[in-house]
Order: sequence, then C-alpha cells, then structure tokens
Amino acid sequence: MLRTILLTTAIFISSSLVYLPSDPGIEGLIYDFQKETKCRNVSVAVFDNGKTDHYGDKEGLYQIGSMTKAFTGLAIQKLIDEGKIGPEDKLSGLIPGFKVYYNSAEEEISIEDLLRQKSGFTNSEKDYPSAKEYMTLDEWAGTISGSELRSKPGDEYSYSNVNYNLLGLIIEKVSGRSYKDYMETEILKPLGLASTTAGVPSDKDLIIEGTRLGFRNVFGHEVPVKEASIPAGYFYSNTEDISCWMKAWIEGKDEAMANVLSLLHDKGDYYAGWELFEDDVIGHSGGTPDYSSRIVFSPKDGIGVIVLTNLNVAASTDSLCNNIFSVLKGSGRIKLDCDVWTVFDRIFTAVSAAGAAFIVLVFFVKKKGFLIGAGAFIAMIIILMLILFPLIFGAGLDEIILTWAPLSLPAGMMILIADLISIMIRIFTVKVNADRTKTG
Repeated sequence: MLRTILLTTAIFISSSLVYLPSDPGIEGLIYDFQKETKCRNVSVAVFDNGKTDHYGDKEGLYQIGSMTKAFTGLAIQKLIDEGKIGPEDKLSGLIPGFKVYYNSAEEEISIEDLLRQKSGFTNSEKDYPSAKEYMTLDEWAGTISGSELRSKPGDEYSYSNVNYNLLGLIIEKVSGRSYKDYMETEILKPLGLASTTAGVPSDKDLIIEGTRLGFRNVFGHEVPVKEASIPAGYFYSNTEDISCWMKAWIEGKDEAMANVLSLLHDKGDYYAGWELFEDDVIGHSGGTPDYSSRIVFSPKDGIGVIVLTNLNVAASTDSLCNNIFSVLKGSGRIKLDCDVWTVFDRIFTAVSAAGAAFIVLVFFVKKKGFLIGAGAFIAMIIILMLILFPLIFGAGLDEIILTWAPLSLPAGMMILIADLISIMIRIFTVKVNADRTKTG
C-alpha cells in the first residue's frame, strides 16, 4: 500500500517537473499554463513600444494582490515630493503611540524602511497577525504596536505586508482622509484608471470569481476583503487599466513615478512596491487565496507584460509572465514552473484516493504487525504535517488548511485520520478474534 502511494505521488510530481510546452506563441503559453494549473480565467496584456495587445477578458476584474503595493508606494512618494512627509520621518511621529522593539530596546522605523521592506517586520502571521474583518487600519496598527522586530530597522530586507498596511495608515494620518478616498481621487482618477478600486468595487458584475484548487480541479471560492489589508494587497483591476498603469511607468510621464524608479539602483533593490531584476527589468508579483498576478516591464526596451489569474498559483503565474516577457524580448521561452500548491494538490489527491481505498482494505488485513506498522507510519505523517506546515508557511494550521491550501489537503488529512482510526478498530477486532480462537 505504501509503495502504491509513493509511486503515485512520484508520478504526479515528476509529470509537473517535466511538463512539455506546446505552441511557442503567447496563446500557446497561456494554454499550457491553464492545462498545468487548471486555472479557468487568465487575462494578459502585452505592451511593445507603444502598442498594447490583450489576451483573454480585458474588462474582467481580478484581485491584483501585492501588485497593490506599487499604488500605495506611489501615493507615499507623491506625499514626499509634495513635502508633506520625508523618507526619514519616523512612525512614532506619524502614528501616535506606535512603538516597536528590537532586542527589547525601543526602535524607530522610518518611512523609507517601510518602502524598502527593511522595517524588521516579517510576514509571520504568528508574530504580526493580519487584521480582523471589522478592524480599521488604525485599530489593526494598535494590535501590533509594541511588537518585537526580527531585525533592526534599516538593516535587513524582509518582505512583509505589515509595511505597506502601515504606509496606508500614514496616508490616512497625513491626508486626513480615508485610504480608499485618497487613493481613488489622488492616484487612480488622475491616471485614468476608472475600473481600478481600493478594495471590492461597488459594481460587482465584472468581478471574475476567485477559485481554489482541489482534486485537480478548481472550485469557486471567496475570502472576505479586510479593510486594514487593502493597502498591501487588495486592489481590484483589469488588464485594460493595468496596461495603462504600466505604460505610464515605462514612458515616465509622471514625476513621482520617475522618482520611484530612480531609487532602484542594483539588482534586488526594492522600493515603493517595485523590485529591480536583471538587465534593468522592474516588476512585482501578487497573490491572494483566490488570485495570482504579475507585472514586469523594461523602460529601457519599452516593453512590458501583465498577467492576472483567478487562482492562487503564484509561482506558475510568475513563470507565465516571465515566459511571455522572454518571448517579447526575442529570448525564447523557458520552462513553466510548477507552483507549490499544484504539487500539494497532486500529492493529496493521490493520498485521498489511496487513503479512501485503504479504509476498506484494512478490514481484510489479519496481520497485527502490519497494522501496527502502518498505523505508526500514518500517525508520524499526520504529526509531521501538524508541526511542519505552520513552520514552512509561517501561518497557523487553520489558516493554511481553511484559506490557502488546495481542498485536497484538508480532505487528505481527514482521510489519513480516518485510516488511523480504522487501523485501531481493526487491531482491536483482530485481537478479539485471536482471543476467541484461543479460548475455543
């Protein structure tokens, strides 16, 4: 039985790692992506020296995940350029009562530390939990005030949504307006991004429903958008708007945009929601429980690519976007990466099927030694999952299972627990039957 599970798992994983591409064009790349990930909706925009081509639904609205950070970063840069705040201004002076510590000593975090992801905060939900649904940005900030940082501010890069949600609160404090109102009137409207919203749009007809993986299929899924999480990752937009947004960055028509890009010097630099890659390529990815996205562009070459999807397969979405960009540059296509959740879905689909069959088969097994060995092995797997998953993903097991992971994972865990219970019952019945045979 164990050999069957391992063999099936190996086949599932290896098939994802050696997936062969079909047609080398952009449509072929999108087809391969959908076939591999099971994603139903993919919208792509390609900008090439003044010309924009769209693939898929260009009006359908997606959550754009952490691509949102560049909008928040631009708003902060505009406030800096207007002289309303400075990059060295400290949080304690902008958010009354806000304190942080490193090695138990009080520290100061600057606006630039937040913009560059060097505040000392991390994405650990255990250490710095996200806001509850009912919380405002101000209320959420109060829950993490007094936190112990993982590193001294300004010293180390560590990507964290906390940084950009705090920047959202700074926008509120400095402007005296809500984050949503400020962003939509001072950033989105001037740029002509009429379909982009800070949070869920009032007209939901154009929203492309988010989905969740499970058993090599996808299912409709919706996670509520929390007000205090919007600045770091919960804008809605479409490729029609985001292509205009990307064109503005490529062509450098906005002074604040030019100032942001001027502060990206070396490969790996991060500032205001953008990362600098090789050959002066700039970009960012986004992922929420129901969506994934990516944008990459080169002002030097005048080209860029946007990919929006309604499934949380971030690594594969990144790979699709990078592939299209590579084709656009004339460098040819590269291997489509397999996302971790796709791998997990393959594994736990196999585990669920094998485990369900084992529940039936176990009652035909008469060897007590085999049952004890199988039970010990399954118990060890369950314990390792309970311990390792929170450590690997930096979140609580309930959040991993109920929000992020494919549906096959919780189903597989439940079936493994059912296997364990079945083994215990069978061991008991084997013992009872053996005792009856002896007394008979």
